[in-house]
Amino acid sequence: MNAEAPAEKVRVKICGVTTPADALAALEAGADLIGFNFVPESKRFISLDEARSIREALGSTQVETVALFRNAAQDTVARTLDAIAFDWVQFHGEETAEKISGVDIPVIKALRGADVQEAARFPDAVLLLDHPQESGGGGKDWDWSAARGLIEAGRQVILAGGLHPGNVEAALRSLGGIMPWAVDVASGVELESGRKDPAKMKAFVEAVRAGQS
Repeated sequence: MNAEAPAEKVRVKICGVTTPADALAALEAGADLIGFNFVPESKRFISLDEARSIREALGSTQVETVALFRNAAQDTVARTLDAIAFDWVQFHGEETAEKISGVDIPVIKALRGADVQEAARFPDAVLLLDHPQESGGGGKDWDWSAARGLIEAGRQVILAGGLHPGNVEAALRSLGGIMPWAVDVASGVELESGRKDPAKMKAFVEAVRAGQS
C-alpha cells in the first residue's frame, strides 16, 4: 500500500505591511505572501512610492507579493500593477467578475463569508473568506468552519477574519481535517495599527503549522 502523500503546506499571508522593516520581519517569520494595501481609507494604506520601497527591500526572495484594492478605479489598478511587479492582485470590495477579468496576474477575490452563489461568480479566483457581515479587513472572527464546503468543492480558499496566534490553530482544526489554500492575518499580528509585531508574526506561523499537523 502506498503511503499517503503529505498534505500541501497551508500558506501564510501577512497583509497590510507598511514599512520595509515590517515586510522583512514577515519574511523572517515565514510568510509565504505579503499584502500591500492600496485602499485609501485604510489605516494600512501605503503610497506607490512606499510600496516600491518595500518591494525593493524584499529583493529577489521567493515570498509572493499581493496588491490589495477595494472598489478602485480600473486605471488606478492598472497604473499600480504597471509600476510594481506584483505576483497577485486582491479585490476586497464589490467588484464584479467583469471588472476583475482585465488583469493579467492571478486574482484573489474577497467574499463575505462562505457564500457559494457568490463564489460561483468568480470561478478562476482564489477566494478569501472574511467575516459575513463586517466590511472587509475588520479583523472580526466568525464561524470559519463554514469554509469547509467550498474547500471540499475544490476551490482554493484563504481563511481570514479575526485570526491571530491564539485562535488560528483552532480555526484550522474546525475544518475537520481539510485544509485551506492559505490563511490571512493583518491586525492579529500588530503591535499597533499598521505596525507589525515580529514575535506575533512568528507565533502565528508556528500556530498555523501546528493546526495543520
